[in-house]
Amino acid sequence: MTNLRPLAGLLSKIVLGTALAASLSGCVALAVGGAAATALATNDRRTIGMQTEDKAINVKAEIKMAQLTGENGHVNVTSYNRKVLLTGEVRDEAMKQAAEREVRAIENVVSVINELEIAGPSSYTSRSNDALITTKVKASLVDKKTVSATAFKVTTERGVVYLMGLVTPREGNIAADVAKGVPGVVRVVKIFEYIADEDPRANLAAPAQS
Repeated sequence: MTNLRPLAGLLSKIVLGTALAASLSGCVALAVGGAAATALATNDRRTIGMQTEDKAINVKAEIKMAQLTGENGHVNVTSYNRKVLLTGEVRDEAMKQAAEREVRAIENVVSVINELEIAGPSSYTSRSNDALITTKVKASLVDKKTVSATAFKVTTERGVVYLMGLVTPREGNIAADVAKGVPGVVRVVKIFEYIADEDPRANLAAPAQS
């Protein structure tokens, strides 16, 4: 009878080696992803504490919106520097106002920009197109060497691009022009907090000058 122990031992070593390699590659991917996330957080003009607050506001607001609208609405929440943008669709004016009140009641929220439309929930195709536009606008901002892409928050709803960020007036105008040039964009809405050119934050993640 053939002795299968050597074969079993060999297979075990192969499986162990494969698992180890997969584990190591996963660690490398995790390390790279973590480094990228850290770089983005560091280059953000908001403080780390403010970024954390915005994430908390987003989570709380999204839960409230889901509870409020159910199947009768589709609300996107974007918090930047504790200013909350609401986009999407709701059933009626009463629901639109209720959504704003719910978000205003969240701790640390400074203001609410209510851009909700009274309409039926947008289609999957419409949302996919919006996501594509957002991606293209972000990519165009990265390509634009005269502004720092990490200074902007981009949201798109029904072809309308909303730009948020801590930027100088010059940067805001450049970003708006960039967004207007992206195919499929219907309109650009600027929701910026303007800072002076001399503000130290304007030098954070500043684009390289050629």
